[in-house]
Amino acid sequence: MLNIDKKLDKDQLQMALEGRLDTLTAPELEKALMESLDGVKDLSLDCSKLEYISSAGLRVLLSAQKTMNKQGTMKLTHVSSEIMEIFEVTGFSDILTIV
Repeated sequence: MLNIDKKLDKDQLQMALEGRLDTLTAPELEKALMESLDGVKDLSLDCSKLEYISSAGLRVLLSAQKTMNKQGTMKLTHVSSEIMEIFEVTGFSDILTIV
């Protein structure tokens, strides 16, 4: 299960992710992102309550990063050591902006 809390302020979008980002929930995040990114210049994903991410979740983050590269910036915040390890092993720590 994945809960997505969205806050849009002008051209800044903050999304807080809670739960598991896997094969079952990745389409939910993808849909939420694609519906919300029009006109957004600053995307921030709060991962403090993200428990797990699978390759399907990584694909959604990569797609969002590619979109935001064309129109602004994307950053991930409050990434746990478990999730960070997945980003490092897959090379995503070099692709994504993690603060």
